[in-house]
Amino acid sequence: MKIVFTDSDTVGRSGAELDKLNKFGEVVLYKNTLPEELSERIADADIALCNKTIFSAEAMNKAPSLRYIGLFATGYNNIDTDYTKKHGITVCNAGSYSTDAVAQHTFALILSHYSRVHDYDSFTKSGGWIKTEVFAPIMYEAHELSGKTIGIVGYGSIGRAVAKIARAFNMRVLCYSRSKKTDENAEYTDIDTLLSSSDIVTVHCPLNKESEKMFNREAFSKFKKGALFINTARGGVVDEQALCDALNSGHLGAAAVDTVCFEPMREDCPLLLAKNIIITPHIAWADRETLSRLIDIVIGNIEAYLSGTPINTVD
Repeated sequence: MKIVFTDSDTVGRSGAELDKLNKFGEVVLYKNTLPEELSERIADADIALCNKTIFSAEAMNKAPSLRYIGLFATGYNNIDTDYTKKHGITVCNAGSYSTDAVAQHTFALILSHYSRVHDYDSFTKSGGWIKTEVFAPIMYEAHELSGKTIGIVGYGSIGRAVAKIARAFNMRVLCYSRSKKTDENAEYTDIDTLLSSSDIVTVHCPLNKESEKMFNREAFSKFKKGALFINTARGGVVDEQALCDALNSGHLGAAAVDTVCFEPMREDCPLLLAKNIIITPHIAWADRETLSRLIDIVIGNIEAYLSGTPINTVD
């Protein structure tokens, strides 16, 4: 059996753990794979593994032995699932592996904005504290999270984890999802009420036809003035120019995003020109413990598939 991992660099320094795949057969690792390279690389593969490589119908059609695609990700919008269903190719994802890491990163972004830790660190290291005459130079306006309202768009495992943390900070929690999920930590509401009532809006929904660019010019106009916008979901849920304009106009107070529409980021990304924005390079999910858990899930998915009882299959 031949296994091809098309973008192994996306799981970082996990070489030793990827060796666990060797028990299934021949393993070929490619650091990254461009769309025009895919068909040749998976031509004789029985199993293909990927994170973000685009699996087009054209490329898969040139891989007659391909019967299984294992995702090192929860989202699967990079796979032409119409083709895989039609040709009997099983596709399995890795759900919920990064819940705690993404929830933690979400609050790292929120706290970075409200507690001004980076600003004070830079002030101190540049000699600012040495030059002051008071024990506590109050240079930047910081704010408590207690009493603030956070609106969570998408209330799956990550959204629920964010809500639990928010309650620990004594925040009011609103949530919105297509399935109208809720629990003891959140109050379900419609999207317009959530946008207009929240001091913080954080996104945790999948990218699909319904959510693509749902945060557009009209949506940002409904935000509470001065609100903080957080996106650790997918870049495609945001109209980046609309977000840039909302920030530069001052209607939005700030934003923090871990993902953009085109990754790696392009030089012409509008968000590079936005005021009051924090940008991290899609690493919310990539804690050491999370990566180890992810690899174990992918291996478990392969084992279940080979035993004839596949798990975590995508629709």
